Amino acid sequence: MSFSETPLLQAQALKALANKHPARACTCGMGACTAWESVPGERWPAAQVTRVGSLRASDSFGPEPTYEEFHPHKTRYDSPDAPIAPAFFPYNRCDVFTCGQCDRVLLKYTEYGGYYVDDRVRVVQADLVTDAQPQG
Repeated sequence: MSFSETPLLQAQALKALANKHPARACTCGMGACTAWESVPGERWPAAQVTRVGSLRASDSFGPEPTYEEFHPHKTRYDSPDAPIAPAFFPYNRCDVFTCGQCDRVLLKYTEYGGYYVDDRVRVVQADLVTDAQPQG
């Protein structure tokens, strides 16, 4: 499925998808990924995952998505209990996948640093999904 064919998912659709595919123990070798985890290409199970949506707006000429994170309860980027807020970074740069082996919903984005590229993955837990929006 090309990016242009990938449906844009809002928070409620992501939550519904996660409820349909409840988070459970990994059986595919990805590991828990309850918080953002680096997943090198050789560990990403490309043959058994299906891209089912995106949290990235497809309008390449629109405003740049925010780099602001959402942590109202003083969580951090790498906290397993951090909210999953599609309107905030890094979720606003994610594609959404389902795993054909362990049936989990996974978020994946690429972190671009000064000298590196790092694919990161987090499992979607429905109770952490929020439709909070940036102020301003």
